[in-house]
Amino acid sequence: MTQPRHPIISNLASSRVKKGKIVSAKEAIRVIRNGDTLAISGFVTTGIPEEIIQALQCEFLETGKPRDLTLVYTAGIGDRKDKGMNHLAHEGLLKRVIGGHWGLVPKLQKLAMANRIEAYNLPQGVIAHMYRDIAAGKPRTISPVGLGTFVDPRLEGGKVNACTTEDLVELIEFDGKEYLAYKTFPIHVAILRGTTADLDGNITMEKEALTLEAQAMAMAAHNSGGFVIVQVERIAERNSLSPRAVKIPGILVDCVVQASPENHWQTLSSFYNPAYSGEIRVPSQSMEDMPMGLRKVIARRAALELRANSVVNLGIGMPEGVASVAHEEKVLDYLTLTAEPGVIGGIPSGGLDFGTGINTDAIIDQPSQFDFYDGGGLDIAFLGLAQADRFGNLNVSRFGESLTGAGGFINISQNSKRVVFLGSFTAGGLDVSIDNGQLRILQEGKSKKFVRDVEQITFSGKVAAKKGQHVVYITERCVFQLTDQGLLLTEIAPGMDIEKDILSQMDFRPQIAEKLITMDTRIFLTEPMGLKKELLELPLAHRLQYQSEDNTFFVNFEGFSIWREEDILEIEETASAILAPLGHKVAAIVNYDNFRIHPELLDTYIEMVDRLVKRFYTGVTRYTTSAFMRMKLGDALIRRQVAPHIYESPEEARKALEILKP
Repeated sequence: MTQPRHPIISNLASSRVKKGKIVSAKEAIRVIRNGDTLAISGFVTTGIPEEIIQALQCEFLETGKPRDLTLVYTAGIGDRKDKGMNHLAHEGLLKRVIGGHWGLVPKLQKLAMANRIEAYNLPQGVIAHMYRDIAAGKPRTISPVGLGTFVDPRLEGGKVNACTTEDLVELIEFDGKEYLAYKTFPIHVAILRGTTADLDGNITMEKEALTLEAQAMAMAAHNSGGFVIVQVERIAERNSLSPRAVKIPGILVDCVVQASPENHWQTLSSFYNPAYSGEIRVPSQSMEDMPMGLRKVIARRAALELRANSVVNLGIGMPEGVASVAHEEKVLDYLTLTAEPGVIGGIPSGGLDFGTGINTDAIIDQPSQFDFYDGGGLDIAFLGLAQADRFGNLNVSRFGESLTGAGGFINISQNSKRVVFLGSFTAGGLDVSIDNGQLRILQEGKSKKFVRDVEQITFSGKVAAKKGQHVVYITERCVFQLTDQGLLLTEIAPGMDIEKDILSQMDFRPQIAEKLITMDTRIFLTEPMGLKKELLELPLAHRLQYQSEDNTFFVNFEGFSIWREEDILEIEETASAILAPLGHKVAAIVNYDNFRIHPELLDTYIEMVDRLVKRFYTGVTRYTTSAFMRMKLGDALIRRQVAPHIYESPEEARKALEILKP
């Protein structure tokens, strides 16, 4: 059913004849009534309609009105101090807040934690999608995002405090699968931002770093019978804007506020960076290499999880270091980095400019970006590790009386094909040194991050394990993997003692891999790791070829590296997928030229080879020009009672294989 239009809209019609839709901020906010639901755009410090927000604050402080508003926003919008949503943190002005992230709005956070306002923390991507559903008149936003986390109504239902009692999230089921149904609601006023407006209210965003969900919000408010206010930098004549450049059509816009320059910075820390809006491209060489230290060690180990041609998301904070390492290793051109508000390609920005990017391939609307993320479009996500428990659950959203919020973390972590959580092993004063490739703990952190049970579940290890998601937890001193039984310790840094430096600093005892390996020593050295060469290696599927004419299986491991146990598992699975359907055994020949393997994985690798030999091979020969590799592999094969048959050239190996064929 069509919603009745906001009563003030018709009253403004006659006053617009001469000046179109252009009004002052003070005039614009006077349409807001007591009890209205207010939606405001912005992401961290980007694209904030600061002048209008300030005017709303002044109006309340001067008159005590409007009161009892419901505030809705996706990402945290503020500078951790006074700007953005912090202007609205007044008791009486707000009755309820529904937000995706709270860390940048400490004044709102204080009201919520003191039980002065009703407060919800919902996934950022869900709120972005809710605007579209509200515009379409749908009663619920239905998504699996949030299952098993604090948003799940079986846990907390996204409620922040005791005075928040209404259920906005329900558990439903379709076709035997569980989903969450998020209750939608009318938007009475949307406060948005663009660059240029014409007199009819058509809005372009040519100088904005992000387009966010502005169009969806405008449509949600308009179709709710509400009011749409847009802050812009400049005004243009009617019919002078390119229709392709218009991001918010004038039919959705009720009034436009031309802001003063001091209230229309591109971000709260950058007045205008043309690289953010895609006007120019800047030399990537301007990125500085990270200094050697704890953050770089963690980022380097995380970077070893990268694969060529991957679509990547980098979270805020520690994960930002992965981009720096990728730049230093000269592999950025082989990856597509993304950020949740809509940046695709280029180099994502950090700090308070997080969410923007330079040299991007595209900047799309935030709801569309979360369509891509929620549907499994991400190959790998690197996210922060604040607190983890025995089940592999992560908490990054709430710690005691500190409410950070989930932001896009739940959408991203639940739906990326592979997830890497990275952070220091302990917190609060941790100090380390790296000397001669060895890690040393100079001062241990005061707080343990690996606890028996996390304070709040932002990522569910049980849900991830059930669906077989690949999840890795990386710290400066060790690496864990997620299994059905919880965390499995798989790697330890050189110089670390497992009992003293790891297990004693955990509130639970994890599973420990039968063959615990040392983290790649390159991580702890000053020179680059040579990641580019590994990243451009021939994919495994192209290295294993069966030739039916002579029933021969070729394995090309030239230049191939094995640094992780899962690499060995992938080889066995790929070979089995090729050979098992044949129904008969084959002769095999393996090229080991320039082959590299972590010394502590050699026995595990040979065990896998032994299984393949017994299952699939009539005979196998191997060759490499490296005398050292012939000796090392030969000794390992003999220990497993596997005939080595290692030769110096392919010709010798092929001639020997003919003799071994039945």
